[in-house]
Amino acid sequence: MCNENQTDVKEFLLLGFPSLYNIKYYLFSLVLFLYISIINVNVLFIILVSTSPCLQSPMYIFLSQLSLSDIILTSTICPNTFLVILNDGSIISKVGCITQLFTFSMSMITECLLLTVMSYDRYVAICKPMYYLTTMNPSVCLQLILFSWFLAAFLTTIVTILISGLDFCSSNVVVNHFFCDYGPLLQLSCSDTLVLETVVLIITSHETTIETVFILSTYFCIVRSIMGISTTTGKKKAFSTCTSHLTVVCICFGSIIAIYVSPSGKKTFSMNKIFSLLYTVVTPLLNPIIYSLKNQEIRKTIRKRLNQLRQILRND
Repeated sequence: MCNENQTDVKEFLLLGFPSLYNIKYYLFSLVLFLYISIINVNVLFIILVSTSPCLQSPMYIFLSQLSLSDIILTSTICPNTFLVILNDGSIISKVGCITQLFTFSMSMITECLLLTVMSYDRYVAICKPMYYLTTMNPSVCLQLILFSWFLAAFLTTIVTILISGLDFCSSNVVVNHFFCDYGPLLQLSCSDTLVLETVVLIITSHETTIETVFILSTYFCIVRSIMGISTTTGKKKAFSTCTSHLTVVCICFGSIIAIYVSPSGKKTFSMNKIFSLLYTVVTPLLNPIIYSLKNQEIRKTIRKRLNQLRQILRND
């Protein structure tokens, strides 16, 4: 416990990337380029799904929600990260810090829940194709989407309330990160964090275990069903509908494990920030690209829209 007035802390200093100060303009340019690309690619993907009649199946609707969560996630972090990079650190208010943590965490949890829901969608489509239209009807899809967002908001609210109740020493306000994340804030607190750490452990362990077991179970059933298909063409077609989802699941959950689950003793602050930066500005860009490259229906729609655009330009 510190002897100073613990209620005086109104703002924090985000330290950013001290080891990269000498190349900060290159780093700024790279992050800016990736951020603009993320916004453009994901917005275009949402527009493509919402305006194309052939992309109105549940899988594409879930994908558009995944793009929305990626936009929110990266837009929560990147704007302030630009200031952190250019100014060799940046001041953020305590309210702004907790708000950033809440929005980032909610988007991250929503993404994991949506990927879990999408594994169920693939399970029904491949293992129970005769019941797909009735099982994954628009009403069920809407309920699953709302469930993902509201559950993520509820779980994040619990943790955020506990974090906002922590005391911070006025002489210890330097956050060794480029945004307000759970771990660095916990290290700065002067309060007893046992209750908070226990609650976070219960939430994260149950959530990740349930999601992982559910995804593995659905894909076990999917693989078993695919192996029962007699033709090689049928097997390839069935597997092709799952490879993009599996790729995104591995990238998303792998990044989260690298940042939050792997033993902290084996990681430096610099490594943790690099993993966080990759998750913030690389993963949201890869998700729609992976689905666009691996999904034949999306490729056809993109080509159709490009041909329409060329036709319009020729007429002009």
